[in-house]
Amino acid sequence: MGMQSHLTTGGDDPFLPKLISAINSASHIDIAVAFIRSTGLVLLHEALSDALQRTGEKKVKLRIITGDYLYITEPRALRRLIVLQELGAEIKIFESQGNKSFHMKAYVFTHSGKPDEGSAFIGSSNISRAALKDGLEWNLQVKKSENVIRFDEITCKYETLFSEVRGKLLTHDWIDSYETYYKQRRQFLPVVPDNYPDLDSDLDLNIAPIPNEIQEEALLALQQTRQQGFCRGLVVLATGMGKTWLSAFDAKAMGAKRVLFVAHRKEILLQAEETFLCISPDSKIGRYQGDERDVTADFIFASVATLGKIKHLNNFDEDYFDYIIVDEFHHAAARTYQQLLGYFKPKFLLGLTATPERTDQSNILSLCDDNLVYCKELFEGIQADILSPFSYFGIADDIDYTKVPWRNGKFDADALFNQLATHSRAKFILKHWLKHQQSRTLAFCASQKHADFMADYFNKNGFKSAAVHSQSAMRRNVAIDALKANQLQVLFTVDLFNEGVDIPSVDTVLMLRPTESKIIFLQQLGRGLRLSPATQKEKLVVVDFIGNHISFFKKAEALFKIGVSNKEKRNFIRDIKNEEVMLPDGCFVNYDIQSIEFMEKLTETIIDVQKDIYCSLRQALNRRPNMAEFHREGGSVSTIRKEYGQWFAFVENQGDLTTREHNCYKAQQNFLLELETTKLTKCFKLILLEALIELDGFTHAPTIKALAVKSFDVLNRRRSLISEIPNKYLASNELNEQEAKDWVRYWKSNPVKAWLTGDKKNPTAFFNIKNDTFTYYQTLAESDYDSFILMLQDIVNFRFLQYEARPSNQAKKIDAKVLPFIEPDKQDVPFFSDLQIACGHFRTSQHDNENLYFVALPIKYGHLSPSKHFIARANGNSMNGGKNPIKSGDYLLLELITPTSAGSNNGKVVAIEQQDMTGDDQYLLRLIRKTQEGKYQLIANNADYEVMIANDEMRTFARLKCVIDPSDIQS
Repeated sequence: MGMQSHLTTGGDDPFLPKLISAINSASHIDIAVAFIRSTGLVLLHEALSDALQRTGEKKVKLRIITGDYLYITEPRALRRLIVLQELGAEIKIFESQGNKSFHMKAYVFTHSGKPDEGSAFIGSSNISRAALKDGLEWNLQVKKSENVIRFDEITCKYETLFSEVRGKLLTHDWIDSYETYYKQRRQFLPVVPDNYPDLDSDLDLNIAPIPNEIQEEALLALQQTRQQGFCRGLVVLATGMGKTWLSAFDAKAMGAKRVLFVAHRKEILLQAEETFLCISPDSKIGRYQGDERDVTADFIFASVATLGKIKHLNNFDEDYFDYIIVDEFHHAAARTYQQLLGYFKPKFLLGLTATPERTDQSNILSLCDDNLVYCKELFEGIQADILSPFSYFGIADDIDYTKVPWRNGKFDADALFNQLATHSRAKFILKHWLKHQQSRTLAFCASQKHADFMADYFNKNGFKSAAVHSQSAMRRNVAIDALKANQLQVLFTVDLFNEGVDIPSVDTVLMLRPTESKIIFLQQLGRGLRLSPATQKEKLVVVDFIGNHISFFKKAEALFKIGVSNKEKRNFIRDIKNEEVMLPDGCFVNYDIQSIEFMEKLTETIIDVQKDIYCSLRQALNRRPNMAEFHREGGSVSTIRKEYGQWFAFVENQGDLTTREHNCYKAQQNFLLELETTKLTKCFKLILLEALIELDGFTHAPTIKALAVKSFDVLNRRRSLISEIPNKYLASNELNEQEAKDWVRYWKSNPVKAWLTGDKKNPTAFFNIKNDTFTYYQTLAESDYDSFILMLQDIVNFRFLQYEARPSNQAKKIDAKVLPFIEPDKQDVPFFSDLQIACGHFRTSQHDNENLYFVALPIKYGHLSPSKHFIARANGNSMNGGKNPIKSGDYLLLELITPTSAGSNNGKVVAIEQQDMTGDDQYLLRLIRKTQEGKYQLIANNADYEVMIANDEMRTFARLKCVIDPSDIQS
């Protein structure tokens, strides 16, 4: 049988495209090359990684053998090969032992199910940039269909080579040993000329990456938070602003030797490994996921589903890692993370999230000691020229979504497909795409069938398109390259591009599906927000189809930061109509008239708002929401409590308690209710419970001393709350023997006593002291323990969140944040826009960080400190009288006071805080007068209001400085 020549010669006929094409279609890949350089491996890495991640019948087997001959193979390239090895590749090193020449260059590809389509390339190309792209290289292709004898000979020789005794499995230890000789020998090798093609260098690989402007700010904030004593913190960076890069920069800046990176998806771990290798190319990378159990690497990248289990945690000492990064964990069950983070005690823990969802922040914040270190959201990234500006077009969909069944917070998949995959709707989409599209479009569909249908329709109408999903014929890396090269105009996909993939060249995004999750919407939008110097992209065009269903408001809530209440939605619609939506420079938004009419009708719909928030969250998180998540999403726990009695009664009503959880809830509901509603003058009750949980104290009662010392440790982690203890304990993080004795007495007279006696309105005690141990009063069945701790932690996290949202606690944090630049004659003061100080009777006011703003005041108001002074609004007319009347709606400048800084308040107007029967915060403004009997009267300026007598349940938290002229406030 004659063999035809298929020769690749390099230069204008580069080897790389043919190699990538063969990798993408093969089921078995065998490579033997003398040398591997980072510059070449990076060109093949995505295709090889993609191949190894195929599943089922499409799963690929990859084997690579390279050598140490002449010490040209780079150690950092071998570190990268370890990443492929984690995905299932077999990597070997042929040890030449200094005298045996190893100069192989062979690439062999076979295809299961297509035995005649095998091929091999034999020639001169090693794995380097020059050899694959620029150099003059000869590589002859041998096709099995044309010369089966020669092809079988090649595969047989490869098997012999791969089983050679001098072929050693690649390990970090082998690389360490090789690297020592590599550094010594490379400087004494005049045999190899400097311009040898396998020694090429790519400047982008050899120049160390540097942080961008926002990453520099975040790195400084992280350094400062550690200096302040925090050992945990949260950073929020919008998609595309480099949160993974930030964590790698910070780990290096901190000098961390052992790093743990935790995520919920393999794609995120892979991307993180690549990033950390770029920053620290000589570090050992290891994976702890599924069957991979590397416990010796410098940097371990772990799946929370694996490492979050106790049996795996026990493979490490609690202080094994210097630095832990927790990424994007809103996808996973909070309990798994709590086990992992409750176990490890690193020098620093960094929580990362790319979305400004309040859901996300609440979950991470509870695990990061409520320490928000740095936050830059999408609009700020655009303003800083790190993300691309966008033009957003909201188009009224031609589908009646009221006819699509809606169950448990999502549309019925089959019914939705039947509505979406029609020629009339495809024609409608094509019309609007043609009107707004630029060069390269990524379109998000509802299902694989929907993506296939849309790609077929666009192709039939003359527009080069492809569907890319887990079952598609076209590989993801092939599709991305084709889009970059303008060989494709549109990629229709489902979820392959939500996370872990950067496609800067995308300049148009089509949103062809309803999105019940704000998180997913922002991730999809983020695929097009990367800047692209290569294509000179000026903006991203977003074409979003808006339907007549409440779920479509999720997109506006996410992108434009509007709240979940109908009032906030109506305000947004008003701003849209008046073209008053606040946008970064270069951005544009337009909703067509019909889509605005849809939204207006939706705001008039009478729905059970609390249930809708809960169900939507459950759908987005793929689990039941916890209390903190529900609160941050705009839900009202107090409203739930009034309707159902307590939180877990509502959760049970929604069918979200397992049988074990139901039994536990029924047995422990009195204590759970007490914790949900107990009054918190200080944070100590919560700190004690947090310590008790960490000590496993509900099954093994700790001594009072052990509980007090652990509580001190917890307080030291929650640095924003530590100021509530006496100054003498603030000097150090550890107590000496005398301080420990004093502290135990102090702690025993405070939260220990409170939990032993209850309070005046609920005198029931749930703990007692037996033989100097702090013991839970109620019986806790062993089968209920896990459920009980989960429920308990849920409420504790929420109460911490609720407690720290008080203005008095928020003000303590403000001076640690980076404040915006202001004019010399102005000064920044925090304004709690939704905090109302009642001028009438005590009134509940709920508020959170979402409604904290900074405003500038003239210097005429005196020298103000953002850690002491803040602004809130008056509500009511009880102070409207006398020489200095305070009217409802006035802006009040208040000064935070503490027990140690209060001084005398007699004769002064103060803001007083107390909690109602349900544990919610209430506020009141009054003039204080001290009586001869030593009591304090709370006097209104308006004579229509009776004088009140202060009691122990009230706390003076701020002093009125003055009423502000609204015209002096500058945002």
